[in-house]
Formats: sequence, structure tokens, C-alpha cells
Amino acid sequence: MFPELNSILNSTPDSFKSSDFILVSDRRADASFLIHHHLSFYLRAGCKVCFLGLVQSFSHYSAVGQRLGVSLAQAREKGQLVFLEGLKNSIGVILQEDTSQETQPLSYLRTPGAGLEGLFRFVERSVRQSGDGDAGESWGPPVLLIDDLSVLLSLGVSVGAILDFTLYCQATVCSELQGNMVILVRCEEEDADDDEEGSNLLRRGLVHQCNLALHVEGLPTGYCRDIHGQMEVWWRQGEETIYNQRKIFHFKVHDKGASFFARGTSSAVL
Repeated sequence: MFPELNSILNSTPDSFKSSDFILVSDRRADASFLIHHHLSFYLRAGCKVCFLGLVQSFSHYSAVGQRLGVSLAQAREKGQLVFLEGLKNSIGVILQEDTSQETQPLSYLRTPGAGLEGLFRFVERSVRQSGDGDAGESWGPPVLLIDDLSVLLSLGVSVGAILDFTLYCQATVCSELQGNMVILVRCEEEDADDDEEGSNLLRRGLVHQCNLALHVEGLPTGYCRDIHGQMEVWWRQGEETIYNQRKIFHFKVHDKGASFFARGTSSAVL
């Protein structure tokens, strides 16, 4: 969890907005640190978390979580965290060696054109299981995290099917259960797939659905040792159809966190 980012977004584990759909995207940079931030943030807040890890193993997220002061293994044992390990479970689906309930969420690997109903049913079951934890502990509102959604495009799932999936998730998690969603999408170069079924088209569709967008890019001037990139933040208040606030921050990722500062205020450029 990054205190400076909490200050920018005006949120803490003890006080944060509900029913938020947060879109994290990147281009020519790596925004994974924002997924790790939100994962540790919501676990500290006592929320019930459903995490679809489609590109990394559980041990990877667990190792980063340890650096940020949270134990994913303990959270999973207590029932606070439900983790779908896409890399591990996909092998059995592709080879048709495992047809159990656990691998049904990944049925799109065999028939991408069939859509993502199985994956949505997994999410729905997970976020509705918000009963008491150990010692009578009750979890807070549900949270859905996905890292990263754009990988489904390379597996043959259409942009339309993915947007339908996120709309159903948003209706269930954010509207019905008053929880939050955080989704990562990786973008290609701006002119790479403007008219095709690509990640840029997916991101544009998700921007219309979310009410907070965090977009990470490399610096326009190129590599800098003391500044790793810039993060653009868009806020949309209430039922507004357009984003009414926009700010840009530079950032530097550390071993156990990240620093954020207004453009031009880093010691590297002063």
C-alpha cells in the first residue's frame, strides 16, 4: 500500500468510496505496482477480495504482498481472499485433463467464442460468499481485481464479450453489493489497432464504464533513472458522463513502495 497514492486518491483503508470501478492501464510502462497497491489496500481494509490473476502465479503476488506488509496466504486461508490462478489452472483446461468445477471459469480457453459466462459465475459466487471469517470476523464489501484483462484478447475472446463481462461484474459487485472493482489493461501503441479488436479499443470501452481511471505511461522524453514514468488520473463524479477532473503525476517505484510527485518537482529535474 502506497500512502502517497492514498493521499492523491483521498482514500485510506478506514475510509474509502464504495461502488467504484477503477481502471488501471499502461502503455510503454508497467502499471502492475498499482494492482499490488490495491490488493494490499483492500486486504488491510478487511474487504472480501476476489482476485483473477491471469498473468502471474500466486507466489509472485504473495512475494510482493509480503514486501507491502500483507500475507496473501493467510488471507486465503481465512477466506478473505479468493484467488484464481489462471496460469496454473489453464493447463488442465487446454489439455482437457480436468473438467472439475475449479477449472470451469476458464472454459473460454477451449471455446473463446462462447463468451465469459463461466468466469462471471465464478466471480459472482466468490463475491457473494461474504460470510464470517475466523473468530467470527465479518468481511467488508466485496472487491474484484483482475490482472490483466487484455490477455483475454490474445486467447481469442472478442472485445464485445469482455465488455459484456465487465458490465455484468459491475452490476453485481458495484451496484448490487456496493463493492469495488479494479481492472488492469495493457495498451499497444496508439496507432497499432485503432480499427481492430485490440487493447486500445477495449480500454476505450472500459473508460466509459469506470469512474476513476489511472493511466501509466513512460516519460515522453525517454528513460530517466530517478523518474520511472507518469500517471494520469481521471475522476468522474456521481452520474457525470464526462471526467471532470484530470491530473498528471510523475512516479518512482521502490522496492517496498512508490513515490508520487507533481510534474517538474522531482530533484531529478530541478
